[in-house]
Amino acid sequence: QVQLVESGGGLVQAGGSLRLSCAASGSIFSIEDMGWYRQAPGKQRDMVAAITNGGSTNYTDSVKGRFTISRDNAKNTVYLQMNSLKSEDTADYYCNAKIRRTRWSSYRYDYWGQGTQVTVSS
Repeated sequence: QVQLVESGGGLVQAGGSLRLSCAASGSIFSIEDMGWYRQAPGKQRDMVAAITNGGSTNYTDSVKGRFTISRDNAKNTVYLQMNSLKSEDTADYYCNAKIRRTRWSSYRYDYWGQGTQVTVSS
């Protein structure tokens, strides 16, 4: 009933840029926190960046100054601008959203996108 669809991954050379997008659709009353996570082969999924519905942001230390998370609340979309990419940024990137589905409940459902692959060649 709620879908998160990601786009924008691909292959890029070290030092290059990519922009990821994630659009939420379906039975949505409001979207609270949104974020991007990544998972490299053989490793756990870790938070990369997060943004509240008020626009406050948080980043993991390794991407500070290189990545920027933003959102368009009118489009239910979150973005991740990735600059100065490094080989260690290579991973599958997942969008996450905490969503209220009705006005009558404050419960926030946790949704994930299907993942988009980012490969940075050195």
